[in-house]
Amino acid sequence: MHRMPSPSRRQRLLRIGPDSGPWPLHDTASSKALEARALDATAQHALMERAGLAVARLARALAPAAQRVEVWCGPGNNGGDGCVAARLLHIAGTVVTVIDATPGAARPADARRAFERAREAGIKPVAPADAPADVPTLVIDALLGLGTTRALQGPLADAAVAINARRAPVLAVDLPTGLAADTGQPLGGAVVRATHTLSLLSLKPGLFTAQGRDLAGCIWFDDLEAFADDDTAVPAGATARLLGPRRRHAPPHAAHKGSRGDLWVLGGSDGMVGAARLAARAGLAAGAGRVYLTLLCGDASTALVSDPARPELMHRSFDTARAELLGTATLVAGCGGGQAIDSRLPALLAEAKRLVLDADALNAVSREPALLRLLKGRAGRGQGTVITPHPLEAARLLGVGSMEVQHDRLAAARALAEATLSVVVLKGSGTVIASPGAPPSINPSGNAALATAGTGDVLAGWIGGLWAQAPEGLADEVACDAVWLHGHAADLARPDSAGRSAPLLAGDLVAAMAQAG
Repeated sequence: MHRMPSPSRRQRLLRIGPDSGPWPLHDTASSKALEARALDATAQHALMERAGLAVARLARALAPAAQRVEVWCGPGNNGGDGCVAARLLHIAGTVVTVIDATPGAARPADARRAFERAREAGIKPVAPADAPADVPTLVIDALLGLGTTRALQGPLADAAVAINARRAPVLAVDLPTGLAADTGQPLGGAVVRATHTLSLLSLKPGLFTAQGRDLAGCIWFDDLEAFADDDTAVPAGATARLLGPRRRHAPPHAAHKGSRGDLWVLGGSDGMVGAARLAARAGLAAGAGRVYLTLLCGDASTALVSDPARPELMHRSFDTARAELLGTATLVAGCGGGQAIDSRLPALLAEAKRLVLDADALNAVSREPALLRLLKGRAGRGQGTVITPHPLEAARLLGVGSMEVQHDRLAAARALAEATLSVVVLKGSGTVIASPGAPPSINPSGNAALATAGTGDVLAGWIGGLWAQAPEGLADEVACDAVWLHGHAADLARPDSAGRSAPLLAGDLVAAMAQAG
């Protein structure tokens, strides 16, 4: 038995978690450009050897006492990476089976060499039909990588289905086969569901949004020592950013409620009072100095009581709040506003200095072109705007179907940012934050515990609460901070006995965010 080659000082495996960022993300075109640069900067065959070593090292770490590792190899360089990993695992004493999903297929030179060296080391690749019947300890998916653009067909589709049926943990090389690198959507019906994914050279956006989060599993990264001797160096050409935590500075001891900003929350039509109250509570917990609440419900007795459970909140009628607050306070509008908010929106869009639009306010804008023009005109007047749509609300604003939004969440968020000249928070798995003319950000924190009523209202209120304290701050930075913390609070929620996070009620989320922050 031989030891696996040791990596150099810089080549190392990093686990990419919600709190490990920020990280640059590279789409397919940018990743291919990085790969071309790396190939030019390294000796012939060296990059594939490094990739295979990275895969082998992670495989050993994930299954140190593996009885058998199964490596499914495709016809391209992804299959070559897998074959190098198989050879190194075999040399180190692991029992390895290489399954050639496309026997007889033509291969690129590096991949062909990797197969030849594996055979020379004593590994005989087998066809899928000849794969051992016993369940392996670990499966390595090295079928297809970055170049995949179409739905899997034929032997490769059959191989993806077979991998999913193996009932073993799956380590995907670079991407789960069949997953779109740029969008996080399956390219077709056959797609590998990985337990772990080792992204090589660059991190791809599709690993962190839409269905990519479920299909890729735990994300690992190795830069293959390709770009610089400086550990802090970042390859150029990033097309997006993966968020990470930001250190929040404690306010000075001399701070007081007047110095921490005013927040006005407008919403809560009949039957939806709770939405506005949740947003106001969130703004208060986020640290806004004074929070005012205007309810739009028809019951005067309810509208005059802002929130019995939070007497710190102050009620104002719409006319009073407009006169006293609209030109100075940060405004969150739309949470449970129903159609009662429609008639108020022209004044809000024209006069609010900092505006967070959510829910029914967005639906009103999507129905009325004049409101959309007012919204878009805010940027030219130096007024900041953050909009927080879920996919259906985004689809209404863009005039498309929600499936089209979900098909490419980054593109939809960018298009909506340009159409409204606003900071867009496109909610969902891997929330996307986009600003006009800038690369978008993807949030890696959060889980299905947030799939409960009112959690979006809490997010809108928290954005408003942070922005009220930093009125000169950039709207996109405030939105990113709030979105990451929103998800982080859910990640900290105690899982149930099966390891799943129990639903997190919106009222409890406010306290969870305050504690997590």
